[in-house]
Amino acid sequence: MTTFTIEQLSIPTSLDAPGAEDFRASVDVRNAVRVHDAGTDDVAASAELLLPGWLDPHEPKTLLVARVDGRIVARGVCERRVDETETAWMIAEVLPEFRGRGIGRALSLALEEAARAEGRSKFIVYAPSPEPAGGSGAIEQVDAPTGFGSVPAGNPEVRLLRDLGYTLEQVERGSRLQLPVDTKLLAAATARARASAPEAEYRLHSWVDRTPAQWREDVVHLLTRMSTDAPSAGLEEPEDTWTIERLLTDEEANAGVRVALTTAVEHVPSGALVGFTEIAVPAEEHRSPWQEDTLVLREHRGHRLGLLLKADNLRLLQERHPDRRAITTYNAEENRHMLDVNEALGFRPFIYEGAWRKDLSLT
Repeated sequence: MTTFTIEQLSIPTSLDAPGAEDFRASVDVRNAVRVHDAGTDDVAASAELLLPGWLDPHEPKTLLVARVDGRIVARGVCERRVDETETAWMIAEVLPEFRGRGIGRALSLALEEAARAEGRSKFIVYAPSPEPAGGSGAIEQVDAPTGFGSVPAGNPEVRLLRDLGYTLEQVERGSRLQLPVDTKLLAAATARARASAPEAEYRLHSWVDRTPAQWREDVVHLLTRMSTDAPSAGLEEPEDTWTIERLLTDEEANAGVRVALTTAVEHVPSGALVGFTEIAVPAEEHRSPWQEDTLVLREHRGHRLGLLLKADNLRLLQERHPDRRAITTYNAEENRHMLDVNEALGFRPFIYEGAWRKDLSLT
């Protein structure tokens, strides 16, 4: 039996502050786990890039770590929202060489206890579920109730979550796009989209980093709608309300560690933004960018605006950062429209995640 301890880490105010060394070690665990499970280092991120998210006052987080002989070999994250008191989002990550020793179970139970202590009664876990290596024949699957996607029933994370009382609600697909994309492909995608969304009706606007003042109110509306309009199956994800103050705080916190490339679409007759897409580009040149939110308001769907937005933002990415070699994104398997857009642009699957839910009675 492996002897291990679990403790909560204080989040350092900077990477020069006390506790920064342990925080960096927890990020190393994150990266090692995700690169191992996904099979690509495009999912790795630096402590510098991640720290602003840990200090976000709108999304407070608890960081637990497991140590073996003083070394951090696993981490657990419990995230909440200040304007929503029911839900906690959790994940436990264990280095591959320390799996199968009860550490993941112990971390998961400790995360649940931390969430329960704050009065949270609904737990959501997004857990990567790689296909087993070297398997032969049919592999038993757990199907998502959406009818789209499944995860291998024999995977350790699947067995653990089911044993702890979680129910699979949704499957997410991680997709990767090799860069650069052929400019002719992007031009053809734009032309197809424009056939359904003429410029006289839908006009594109792009910016780098800070949102122009004239669009801030529209952008916070789109960010809030992102939490309610994206498919969430039986997870019943709560609304995540954005304000201009929150937007400005977020932009300031991330200044210098990443560049945000945004393309939005204006509905010309109303003068309002009705869709947007954002790519985050790490300041470190060897790091891969990732797709942040993409949304077209429900009332403006059916005009290929998602394809129009993504093709134009990829063009912007390649113009400003021609050195980057890949980009990743995640989408619900039932979000067929967005997956069609991604596939048309060349994205290919590299990992699948199960989205699991557990409800508690606090009485």
